[in-house]
Amino acid sequence: MGKDCVVIGGGIIGLSCAYYLQKSGHKVTIIDQSAMNGGASYVNAGYLTPSHIMPLAAPGAMKQGLKWMFSSKSPLYIKPRLNSEFLKWSVAFNKSCSKANVAKAIPAIKAINLLSRDLYSDIRETENFGFQLEKKGLLMLCQTDHMLDEEAHILGLATQEGLPAKMLSAEEVQQKMPNAQLNIKGAAYYECDQHTTPGEFMAELQTLLLNKGVTFLKNEKVIDFEFNGKKITQVKTESGKTISADEVILATGAWAGSLNKKLNLNILMQAGKGYRINSTSETGITLPSILCEAKVAITPMNGFTRYAGTMEIAGINHNINKARVEAIAEAVPRYFNNISITKQEKAEAQCGLRPVTPDGLPYIGKTSKWENLTLATGHAMMGWSLGPATGLLVSEIINGKKPWLDLNVYNPDRKF
Repeated sequence: MGKDCVVIGGGIIGLSCAYYLQKSGHKVTIIDQSAMNGGASYVNAGYLTPSHIMPLAAPGAMKQGLKWMFSSKSPLYIKPRLNSEFLKWSVAFNKSCSKANVAKAIPAIKAINLLSRDLYSDIRETENFGFQLEKKGLLMLCQTDHMLDEEAHILGLATQEGLPAKMLSAEEVQQKMPNAQLNIKGAAYYECDQHTTPGEFMAELQTLLLNKGVTFLKNEKVIDFEFNGKKITQVKTESGKTISADEVILATGAWAGSLNKKLNLNILMQAGKGYRINSTSETGITLPSILCEAKVAITPMNGFTRYAGTMEIAGINHNINKARVEAIAEAVPRYFNNISITKQEKAEAQCGLRPVTPDGLPYIGKTSKWENLTLATGHAMMGWSLGPATGLLVSEIINGKKPWLDLNVYNPDRKF
């Protein structure tokens, strides 16, 4: 018998949860405090990345973050502040920057990425969607021998995990993109990766869900809950709406803080802001490429090229830091001599907030606090990649089925 499922959060994770829940016969309501047309699910690089096996919390990450703290243009910027949640997260993040965390994370990240990548193809075929889905792989472009060595090491770990990848010389990369004017020493090439135009998929999925009877409550902020014992019975919004719930899925991403307190959850998470610049100029870039030293992602999307990057952990806000936009714009022509990003393109830059856990792994699963609450958040820079897989796993949890993947590593109650 179908349940009344309330999904809080209408980004890629929330929509994916709604998709698989309605497919298995549940009545679904999605509540989102925005108009559901912007944010991280729309401004990301569009990558489906089994290659991204390394968690953000890896040896040396905190040390590097401290070095970059005083540079407004650094790829990773952690703004120090006297906030108890931030301090707890920082301590846990530092503790997680270990070889043990990397060893735990690599197989988990690979498995959920591969599942999610294949589910994008399955959804596209099953629902007759037309969104861009290209299987061209991903280039990790390097300008220094040091970075080439680092990427070769990561590539070695990836190939040990069975992912198809190889190192390329500068000449071999140039052959793959003959119309680009490259300034690199070489690259790692991951044949397993794919890419999309995020806005296309989000629009098609919203339309499908509406047609399937899913209820959308946009521009509605959840402010409270009603309980009966260890069960959430109702979800309350700022405008006065009350929605009955058999199951509640928390997919609010970076905005989960106040709700965590209402639900008495001890969830450590910080908002990581990323930026994007779109350009319709001819670039010669035909393969998704990451500028390794600069940590900037480039994606040839439908009708435009997207430049995306930076991780700014500085609290919840959508303020555009012009210095960080400029850092992306300055990085691109260092690798591609023929590209110049215009003043207008920089002025139209947008940002999105990504939920970052201390160990770089998402929270997926039930929490011991409430019998009918499932968490689906904390995906950091991999939210777009992991959307469909997370939605499938959440539906399996609620349906009482054995999940596709072992969920212990994603346990929301895990200790740091």
